[in-house]
Amino acid sequence: MQTLTVMITGASSGIGAALAREFAERGARLVLVARRTDRLVALASELRAGGSEVLVCAGDVTRDGDLERATEQAQKTFGVLDVVVANAGFGVQGRLARLSIDDVRRQFETNVFGVLRTFYATHAALAESRGRLALIGSVSGFFCSPGTIPYSMSKFAVRALAEGLQYELAREGISVTHIAPGFVESEISLVDNQGVLHDTPPRPKAPQFLFMKTPEAARQIVDAILAREPLRIITGHGKVLVAASRYTPEVLRTTLKLLAGRVAKLSIE
Repeated sequence: MQTLTVMITGASSGIGAALAREFAERGARLVLVARRTDRLVALASELRAGGSEVLVCAGDVTRDGDLERATEQAQKTFGVLDVVVANAGFGVQGRLARLSIDDVRRQFETNVFGVLRTFYATHAALAESRGRLALIGSVSGFFCSPGTIPYSMSKFAVRALAEGLQYELAREGISVTHIAPGFVESEISLVDNQGVLHDTPPRPKAPQFLFMKTPEAARQIVDAILAREPLRIITGHGKVLVAASRYTPEVLRTTLKLLAGRVAKLSIE
């Protein structure tokens, strides 16, 4: 397989960092983009010690211009950009009546407009290489559970974007892969509604047995991207929930209504 140059946003932790390690194991050159440069530098040192070529680009997907600069640096350093993974994101949670417009706007700025900024910044480079674009969505983009309305709204938007781009970019030879994970081990449960990282979860967390190990999720995601698959649902429970939303929607709605009663009792602000 040819040596691929891969850009990953939100690469400093969780799925993003695991994807960097998985692509590195497969011989790719990495362009790592995130806000926390200290973590990027540490990850880059680890990957370089294993023989990988790595470019670190400090960048925030909510800021205009950062991704264009990262793309320019990638092309200047490696000459080509073959794969782009729009991974940066977080989750706003809580009953919608307790949240504000600013909370929802903050959610969309990262999870939707951050993905759009990634697309616009890298489109020309991917068209030149007839490359691969991967959008990290969620199973929450197929149904909405109580207490996660802003997050689900943003992931429904990512799903629509992925499906539309699959048609629009096909003539340019660019494949678009929509990745829809369920629960995967990451720091997302440690990030509050303002996007601030904490040492302990600021809100209730799903049972641990539901969480897939991050390296396994990364392996499946990279397999899907390299195979140019249009959709890959990650985790067994994620597949069950998406299937239920498609084929037994009434059963899922009844279950979510029961869950809504429990969420109403939580003091999630």
